[in-house]
Amino acid sequence: MKDAPFYISTFYIFTEVSNITETQEKIEAFGQTHGLKGLFILATEGVNSTFSAPDQDLLIKAENFFKNLFNKNEVNFKHSYADKQPFRLFKVKVRDEIVTLNTPELIPSGARDNHLSPEEWNEVLKSEKDILLIDTRNWYETHIGKFKGAVDPNINVFTEFPEYIKKNNIPKDKKILMYCTGGIRCEKGKLELNQMGYENVFQLEGGILNYIEQFPNDEFEGECFVFDHRVAVDQNLQTSKKFKLCPHTGQPGTIEIECVRCDSPALIAKEVKDDPIKSITCSKNCAYHWTERPGKKGPKQILEFKQ
Repeated sequence: MKDAPFYISTFYIFTEVSNITETQEKIEAFGQTHGLKGLFILATEGVNSTFSAPDQDLLIKAENFFKNLFNKNEVNFKHSYADKQPFRLFKVKVRDEIVTLNTPELIPSGARDNHLSPEEWNEVLKSEKDILLIDTRNWYETHIGKFKGAVDPNINVFTEFPEYIKKNNIPKDKKILMYCTGGIRCEKGKLELNQMGYENVFQLEGGILNYIEQFPNDEFEGECFVFDHRVAVDQNLQTSKKFKLCPHTGQPGTIEIECVRCDSPALIAKEVKDDPIKSITCSKNCAYHWTERPGKKGPKQILEFKQ
């Protein structure tokens, strides 16, 4: 691991959780006692999380706690780093699925069949031509980085992915390679494709985060979107210096503006650069007040939360 003010771990475990309330309480108690921040999605099928710790020893202690809690010796923890705390709170949310595909009946067995390690993934990409490489992430994720030659389904949410496959009449015998941020979307997506009759389907073990930890600046180009205040991580798994969350869309923004109402700097997404109000304001609050009272100045907005 690298030296950093904050250590971030991303992981998921598919396993039967028989007592949701008790498990939720144990995670919350551990997180609060040890000062962790982050989000845990908990369901009867398992857990999906990204959390941060202020030092490496605590991160390792937390990872061991979660392995023991879910009785799993082998868990693929993906690590990244940040200079600032990427989360405001520590939350445990109970859902029907730990990754939403609206198919709670599809539960991966936990077997690592058809999982390609980053080394194996690289070998296939560099040596085989007759493959279909698919990015299963949302369009705003793929727009800031993806694997060379990958097909972008241009979906808004993961639940649209199966429909994309159906509409494009992909041959059932085609060798399909699929990937996502940390691997969890592919776990469910692979089962969905298997039900459609696709058997030659492989996923990248640990997703993009696992890949660029071992092969930075290789087959993956750009940066990897993450669902927290870092917005994205670069090829060194450090917080993006290029992207900030657009205050109007919640998507990666790169266009610099100075708010006409409060004079605060901000980065907006290209999707709103032609909007007469959003393209000149730093927040939804400033956009509202500028619309109501054009030309009326206001106090600067606090755009970043305190650690």
